[in-house]
Amino acid sequence: MRTGLRVARLFGIDIYIDGSWLLVFVLVTWDLAAFVFPSLHPGWSTVTNIAVSLVAALLFFASVLAHELAHSIVATWRGLPVRSITLFIFGGISNIEREPASPGTEFLVAVVGPLTSLVLGVIFMLAGVVLAGGAAGLGGPFGNLTQALGALGPLATLLLWLGPINIVLGIFNLIPGFPLDGGRVLRSILWALSRNLRLATRWATWVGQAIAWLFILAGIAMVFGYSIPLLGGGLIGGIWIAFIGWFMLNAASHSYRQVVVEDMLQGVPVARLMRANTPGVSPNLPLTQLVDDYLMKSEERAFPVVDGDRLLGLVSLDDVQKVPRQAWDTTLVSQIMTPASQLDLASPREDMAEAMTKLAEHNAGQLPVIEGGHLVGMLRQRDVLRWLQLQSQSQRA
Repeated sequence: MRTGLRVARLFGIDIYIDGSWLLVFVLVTWDLAAFVFPSLHPGWSTVTNIAVSLVAALLFFASVLAHELAHSIVATWRGLPVRSITLFIFGGISNIEREPASPGTEFLVAVVGPLTSLVLGVIFMLAGVVLAGGAAGLGGPFGNLTQALGALGPLATLLLWLGPINIVLGIFNLIPGFPLDGGRVLRSILWALSRNLRLATRWATWVGQAIAWLFILAGIAMVFGYSIPLLGGGLIGGIWIAFIGWFMLNAASHSYRQVVVEDMLQGVPVARLMRANTPGVSPNLPLTQLVDDYLMKSEERAFPVVDGDRLLGLVSLDDVQKVPRQAWDTTLVSQIMTPASQLDLASPREDMAEAMTKLAEHNAGQLPVIEGGHLVGMLRQRDVLRWLQLQSQSQRA
């Protein structure tokens, strides 16, 4: 399910900003304007500090977006649908709708993001060095680097900050902690060796969880005053590192469960799990009758709206609740239903893994099943979850 504010559409992919991104954007801008740039350029005015910091934060997140776009473009090229990219507190995530079909595709999609960050980092660094007048302008190998940086203009300073940040971003994502890019690279290698996606995911998940626990323990140690090589020390840094570890731990477990579910649903046709002969309602039915005769007398929260066996739309309890009670007698189902043209549909022979993706994408409780233009059933999310639970229990028995 996509969340956040849609801000753009690039290469056919919707770009969203999660609310947590705004918090990080403010924190990055504040840190640069209050500490980083004033320490390098004490002569800069407050306005200059804030302006350069804002541009730096925007360009940093533009770099994160470029990283995710690289994933998405290669995924699309390899036949994996990508509907959106979301920028959030930990950077960005490409919402690739299904797992790759081969280890080679997994490797290419995973590795291109960090490589993009590394290339951007090198480009920014080289441009900054050129503007600074070469290595001599930066004090040379034995010069006073801080003093040399302090003599640079805003643009050179900006580029020389963005360069290392992108390089660090690229290296961090290559850590073999699933589901980071490096973990997916590791999974692609294990997948190629074992020829078993679920087994490769389990191994990569174990490695990812181990690395996540190392981050959590390192963060706790930093909170209690220890300095960790490459990570540093301090209360804020420690909390942040532990938080990243906690996120990686949960993401690794979630990713493994997702692969297990997709593996269980692979090859299962929708017809096996759908409910046939689902009762439909007329588009001319008043809401009062819909509530009394259908919603109140069944466990269903949504009903297909039909003309014979032709699907016209879908009407749900949520649709009814948007209409004032006093208007139920005069409001028809056709006036509040979601038209069929706006619904995701499934076919009886469609793979359940693909149908489940559609359900999850829109957080839908049900999916109309159509064959030859006729409604033949409804695929309900709770029926799929019940089937998965039974399958899981039978495998453990």
